[in-house]
Amino acid sequence: MSQWFTSITHALHLEGVLAALKKKPVTHHRHTIWYYFGGLTLFFLIIQFVTGILLLFYYVPSAEGAHESVKRIMTEIPFGWLIRSMHSWGANIFIAFMIIHMFSTFFLRSYRHPRELMWITGVILMLLALGFGFTGYLLPWDETAFFATQIGAETPAEVPILGEFVALMIKGAKEVGGATLTRMFALHVGVFPLITLLVVLAHITMIMLFGVSTPKSAVVRGEEKYFSSYLPKELAVWLIGFAVFIVIAALYPWELGRAYDMANPTEPPDNVHPEWYFMFLFQTLRIMPEWMAFLGFGLFLVFWAVAPFLDRHAKNKVHTIVGIFILLVIAAMTVMAYSELEPVGETPGVLKVQGDSDVLNAIWFFAVMSLFTAFVILLWRKRNKRLQELENGGAGEQPKI
Repeated sequence: MSQWFTSITHALHLEGVLAALKKKPVTHHRHTIWYYFGGLTLFFLIIQFVTGILLLFYYVPSAEGAHESVKRIMTEIPFGWLIRSMHSWGANIFIAFMIIHMFSTFFLRSYRHPRELMWITGVILMLLALGFGFTGYLLPWDETAFFATQIGAETPAEVPILGEFVALMIKGAKEVGGATLTRMFALHVGVFPLITLLVVLAHITMIMLFGVSTPKSAVVRGEEKYFSSYLPKELAVWLIGFAVFIVIAALYPWELGRAYDMANPTEPPDNVHPEWYFMFLFQTLRIMPEWMAFLGFGLFLVFWAVAPFLDRHAKNKVHTIVGIFILLVIAAMTVMAYSELEPVGETPGVLKVQGDSDVLNAIWFFAVMSLFTAFVILLWRKRNKRLQELENGGAGEQPKI
């Protein structure tokens, strides 16, 4: 196996690159825990690609067949309900980790020179993540998804000059319909994944080149090699995250609402609203004119993208204050939006599929084995670290990490 790997790296002229990567250090300080959220974001993006490809084999991207194909995936395809639940839950967790990673990077000021371009690729990935969420929401073609997309697609029309054009480009027609579904599907499974792969590749390449940033105010307690010491810990975190994730997806399977029938239009269901990561914008549009809300959101994006070029002084507290203000506004608008939703009873026609006890037991076993594997990896890393210390001639020379 080792000889095969050596032959491949030699053929691709990667020996120098791999030798440099093996020497890449990761500093250890009290903020090190935030590094793991970048890896978790990548891990759940991989899960989204894998589960999305599996769903793609059975999904029918048309107004007539979309809902029925999702229903078939959940009821007839072996483990289809679990794959769809993983994809839906995974989308929310992926975006949650993306947001945590972005704000932690911002507050730690990890975007400073020479990582400005790395930050910009991160901002692009954040927008792509939100784009994935918006375009994927309509694909099940149930009533809630239809009316929520209708609200989201028609909102830009109120913005002066380009608003109506943007709304038309989103919908693909004058009204939300089959053309909108086709357009959303093309963006969700074709355009966005291709752009995301390219940007992720650029982002990871820059991480390998520049390494992870150490905050200037942090007290460094030591460092460890990425491949020999830090990577096993990150793999263990991924396994722990996956164990928790698959249990949630199995115990709380994602539902499918009643199909929307374009031949017999109905009134929107009560409390139609977007996913939680759009609720702050949804509430902002409620309390102020659309053009003003979009102007504020545009200014935020500009500030967020150019933050590394504005923050040049080590003791500058303005960016931290602005970041806290932005975070508080987003949180307040989100809480306000949910508090204004009226309680409703159980929605008729909702499909919820869950595996039998044997399937759930198998999932529990798989989750436990993931945790056990993570434990073994950590023990193996600790043993290797101890052997390295002994080989270096003193166990007390390096700080424990």
